[in-house]
Amino acid sequence: MTILVTGATGFVGRELCRTWVATGCRVRAAVRAISADTALAGTQQVIVPAIDADTDWSQALQGVEVVVHLAARVHVMHDVAANPLAEFRRTNTAGTERLAVMAAEAGARRLIFISTVKVNGESTAPGTCFSAADIPRPDDPYGISKWEAEQLLLQIAFRTGLEIGIVRPVLVYGPGVKGNFMRLISMVDRGLPFPAGLTENRRSMVYLGNLVSAVMRCAVHPAAAGRIWLVGDGEDISTTELVRRLASALGGAPRLWPVPVGLMQLAAGLSGRSAMFDRLAGSLCVDHAEIRRELDWTPPYTLTHGLAETAAWYRRQG
Repeated sequence: MTILVTGATGFVGRELCRTWVATGCRVRAAVRAISADTALAGTQQVIVPAIDADTDWSQALQGVEVVVHLAARVHVMHDVAANPLAEFRRTNTAGTERLAVMAAEAGARRLIFISTVKVNGESTAPGTCFSAADIPRPDDPYGISKWEAEQLLLQIAFRTGLEIGIVRPVLVYGPGVKGNFMRLISMVDRGLPFPAGLTENRRSMVYLGNLVSAVMRCAVHPAAAGRIWLVGDGEDISTTELVRRLASALGGAPRLWPVPVGLMQLAAGLSGRSAMFDRLAGSLCVDHAEIRRELDWTPPYTLTHGLAETAAWYRRQG
């Protein structure tokens, strides 16, 4: 089987390529420039300089049976674009539509689209979880562009017969992680006080190895086509517990201040950091029973293992 992976040099793409090559599959990696990244060893690299409505995918798609579309304009905290939604749509919506149409024309059998849980929304109420059947409620340009891409893909599937599988991961962590999770690791490692000692929120996360495993299952399982799959580790924890476990994985002890949640929320609002507070103290859970049951998939790694591997990688970075 020949597989095209877009976004091959990204956090998830690198691990997906490495794992698939190890199984003996023929992997073609779409990259902006030829890379010496060791994770891409054994792949055929094809240059795709930009992704939009005019991208020529013909060379990348030759002989490809399965496409995994990871490349995207990702969510950013402080977007400087004059029209952020238009920029997200250019790559994530129009660019995805272009790839799917050309994949169908080239004879590809299946396309797995890596979307985001942001299509469901930004948070869940206490005691509830998002499911694939929920009415989508994307709240920012990134989530909107992904939701629009999902709808276009299902229309293309209906017209052309291209099998479409959609994966909406939650927060992905693991060796190589960046962004907020990396900042949290650094904060815990430095022993900085964390004012979340009383938070009782619940958050789903997915370890990099578990997400790669789920995507690989979606690429081949007959029942994966035409469906939306939410993926997580299977263990939802509070931010407080996450800090405790990270500290343990790093070989230290957490410094948790038992600040009441209401006081934290007030302080965050007064300092203009309400969004940051919501990410730390809010809940976001997903129900991943469907992918376990219908694709006979079980996460190969536990949350404890994932945090340990992430901490070990962090230590190796010095």
